Amino acid sequence: MTDIRFYHLTTQTIDQALPAILAKALSVGHRVLVKLADAAQVDQMNDVLWTYRADSFLPHGTAKEGRGDQQPIWITAGDDHPNQANVLVMGARVFEENVSAFDMVCAFLPGHDTENIQQARQRWKDYTASGHQVTYWQQTDTGGWQKKS
Repeated sequence: MTDIRFYHLTTQTIDQALPAILAKALSVGHRVLVKLADAAQVDQMNDVLWTYRADSFLPHGTAKEGRGDQQPIWITAGDDHPNQANVLVMGARVFEENVSAFDMVCAFLPGHDTENIQQARQRWKDYTASGHQVTYWQQTDTGGWQKKS
């Protein structure tokens, strides 16, 4: 079954928190699909990953750059999945029907978006009922993560 993690952002935005998680995923050999709500968010995340640290680089691509099969991180707002990722990252208000196609799914919940949190609670129930391993991680005041359940 899939390891599904809900990450509740309380002190940072996804743009601030995601690069560290992506770096960790790459460091252990994962390929990652980042699925966001729209093209503007894809462009923004693309820019973030180019510039988030002066001394580091996260290899990634989008449909604009192409060569998706060669990208360790693929960022999209669609259903394309050219890099055969085994980790899925879902931004706010993004839902992937086929989570079983991935070893791990990371769903980000922004701050106090009550509608998105309500949807996540329902997905938690659905995922648990389907036998997936589901955990909830809350961001600490320093930007780290604490497993709450």
